Amino acid sequence: MFNFPTDENPLILFFWAFIFITVITQFVKSIKLVPTKKAYIVERLGKYYKTLDAGFHALIPFVDKVTYIQDLKERTVDVPPQDCFSRDEVNVVVDGVLYVSVVDPTKASYGVTDYIFASIELAQTTTRSIIGTLDLDRTFEERDVISSKVVEVLNAAGESWGIRVHRYEIKNITPPTSVQDAMEKQVNAEREKRAILAKSEGDKQARVNMSQGHKAQMINISEGEMQKRINEASGKAQEIITLAEATASSIEVIGKSISQTDAKQALELKLKEKYISSLDNLADGNVEVIVPSKINNFNSWLSTLGLDE
Repeated sequence: MFNFPTDENPLILFFWAFIFITVITQFVKSIKLVPTKKAYIVERLGKYYKTLDAGFHALIPFVDKVTYIQDLKERTVDVPPQDCFSRDEVNVVVDGVLYVSVVDPTKASYGVTDYIFASIELAQTTTRSIIGTLDLDRTFEERDVISSKVVEVLNAAGESWGIRVHRYEIKNITPPTSVQDAMEKQVNAEREKRAILAKSEGDKQARVNMSQGHKAQMINISEGEMQKRINEASGKAQEIITLAEATASSIEVIGKSISQTDAKQALELKLKEKYISSLDNLADGNVEVIVPSKINNFNSWLSTLGLDE
């Protein structure tokens, strides 16, 4: 315990009190609780001493000092819009976003004054140089190529800065108003062209489908007509065969009947009636007919048929 004389000058008391408070404050400050994803850079007597990771640390008062505190989490850094000229001399405005994290706190503290500002500047200059090698149309198509090249350049420089660039995304590529109008007209023309081609292809396909349908219809009709004729011919042939078989059966029955005496006389009588009836019909007509000289000789006519026996 300190024994401060009570009869001393108040200034001396104030001096000793100030020294006491300063010592206590420095002892308190020498105790460091480092959060997760943080890194403290410690200097001892003005020279880099060590890097404190997450956890509890005790430093020497008046000797050790935390000079830099680095955040190890990934950071999002906006790259401001900038004017760039493409290879075909068109001015475009490009902006983007960087995703950066500190991987070496010591280099991030001593390797560069401000690694965020340095990353933004290098990203802008690299973007300008890459777009200068591309035509305007390709700048919209080659976004991934531009981003990958910017990341490659930044990581090469980031090795000495203690940082790592995870990715770079281009947010906007804005050409002049006149170029935008021309591009819009071109897009509309291409859209109308595709619409006309699609319509013509549709008409062509419709006509092909209609012709194929008509062809299939005609084939079905012709096959149906052919099958119809085949069926009709088959029916007629079957009819003729049936009639022939019936006629043959009737002739066979008549032949068997004629062999009988009574049936033979009945047949002769029937034929005589038919003969007379036919002569009567010939007499009523106006057509000249040549008849046999002995028309009334029916028996001689029957002999020619072999029925007089």
